[in-house]
Amino acid sequence: MTDATTIAERYIAVWNETDVTRRRALITAAWTESCTYIDPLMRGEGREQIDALVAAVQDRFPDFRFKLSGSADRHGDNIRFSWDLGPEGSEPLVKGTDFAILDGERLKAVHGFIDQMPAAA
Repeated sequence: MTDATTIAERYIAVWNETDVTRRRALITAAWTESCTYIDPLMRGEGREQIDALVAAVQDRFPDFRFKLSGSADRHGDNIRFSWDLGPEGSEPLVKGTDFAILDGERLKAVHGFIDQMPAAA
């Protein structure tokens, strides 16, 4: 069984990958075919929509990078982890916590929560 940190790091890698071909390969490896993503700002169903969401975030925050914050937890087919988003080498401007349901070792559903976001974002 893959540990929660490894799964969370795969997830973060998807959000940081700017090469479309590599990002889509990462999504295929990390997410199930019938995956879903939802947070207070956006929602997507299926790998193509997940890819579009990632691209939209990268367009909005072109020099920002995601990183895992703290440790990830796994309980059966559920994982929980927190992340930071900000310019490389600077304090994060956005912070969040995601809860995911797995199907095997792949992400089936991710529910994201924004813990910190500047008003201008």
